[in-house]
This record gives sequence, C-alpha cells and structure tokens, in this order.
Amino acid sequence: MSKAAVAKPLPSIVIAPVLPWLSTFAVIAVWQIASSLGLLQEQILPGPDAVLRAAWTSAQDGTLTDAVVASVLRALVGSLAGGVLAIVIGVASGFSRLGEFIVDKPIQMARAIPFTALVPLFILWFGIGEEPKILLVSWAVFVPLYLSTFSGIRNVDRRLVEVARVYKLSSIEISWRVLLHGALPSVLGGLRYALGLGLAVLIVAESVNAKNGIGALLSSARQYAQTDVVLLCISLYALLGLLTDMLVRVLELRLLRWRSAYVAQ
Repeated sequence: MSKAAVAKPLPSIVIAPVLPWLSTFAVIAVWQIASSLGLLQEQILPGPDAVLRAAWTSAQDGTLTDAVVASVLRALVGSLAGGVLAIVIGVASGFSRLGEFIVDKPIQMARAIPFTALVPLFILWFGIGEEPKILLVSWAVFVPLYLSTFSGIRNVDRRLVEVARVYKLSSIEISWRVLLHGALPSVLGGLRYALGLGLAVLIVAESVNAKNGIGALLSSARQYAQTDVVLLCISLYALLGLLTDMLVRVLELRLLRWRSAYVAQ
C-alpha cells in the first residue's frame, strides 16, 4: 500500500488538533462579546481584552516574567521531590507487607488533613522562606501519587510476579521491572491528578509572605481590587495546569505503547 493511500487528508491533519479547543474558544468569544456589549461590569468581570492588556503591562515591566519563573520553579522542585518519594514509598508499600504496615496507615490518616491546616505548622517548623512553599507542593503531589502507585501495584497480576521469581529476579528487579511497569497506567493517572493538586496548593503556599510568584501577584491584585490582574493570575494557573497535563499525556504515549486500550472514535 502506498504512502498516499494511508496518509491522512490535509484537512484532517489541520482540523483535528483544533477540535478539542473549539468549546474553549466559544466560551472566550461569548465572554468577549458580553463584555463589549456592556453586559458585564468591568470591575466585576473584565473581558479577555482587558486581561490581555494586563498581561502586556505586567510583561513590559518584568512583573509577569518574574512571577511565572518563581512559581514554575517552586512547582518543579516540589513536584519532583514529592513525586519521587511517592513512587519509591508506594512501590515499597505495595510490594512488601511490612512496608505497608509501616507507612500506609500514617499516610491514610495524614491525607485527611487539609492543606491549609499545614500552613501554620510548616511556618513554625521551617519559617516563612521558600521551604514551606515547596514542602506544601511536595505533600500535595506525594499523597495522591502514593495512593495511585500503591493501588496500581496491588492490582498487578500476581502471576507476573510468580514468573519473575521463577526466573530468579531479585526483589528490587521485581519491584521496578514487573510491579511498577504493570502499575504505570495507575501511576500516570495519579500523576495527572497530583500535579493539578500541586498547582492548586501552590496558590495557598504563595500566599504565605511570598515576595514573588503568581500567588503573590494575585494577593497584591486582590488588595488593590485589580480584577483584570486577578483573572490573569487565574488564567496563568490554568495554563500551567494544562501544560502539566499535556506533559503527562506525552509520557503516557511513550511509556504505555505496549498497552492495547480503547481509543474513543
């Protein structure tokens, strides 16, 4: 069969990536039209054009760039620390009954604690610098990723482990090459949720005496009733969430190529 026969038509290649965004574009268009017609009060809900102007003004004086860089660095460091720890402890707890006895119940109890309740405790322990902010994000990522890793490992077919033992694989090899590999769908699903939760907690973390970051910009805009800047900050958090979701989807495509799963048509 020739390449021309299997190649997708050009219109499909161009239109397919745009289709998931049509509903978003429609909401923004309706929002802008309502703002232009005066149906929305500027002080309560400025239009997208006002938000873009606020972004341009903040970008020109460097405020926006500094805020985004500071927040992204906190999110990266916190997510990486919490994610690695969650996978390591989740694998240990899922593979070993002793590991489950040691760590699972304390984590199950601690996950019910609201993040806002941890803020004063982290301030008392670590001060008001970067440490409590990063640790809050780490904890927000750690808990759901640990739960999804533990659950995914416990759902791996035990016959795979029995085969691995027949081939005399060590416990470490079974944990990482068999259990974690089999639990990857659950782990990556948990990662998508965990990163989104980490960004949500970042808003709380950056409200704690932050001198920079999107949260600090948001707090300042709230004090001065700058609704357009508030909406800009909310949009930035949403874009960061969308970006992290896209990165996890890329990981899923690369790491789960072996999986034969249903694809919606």
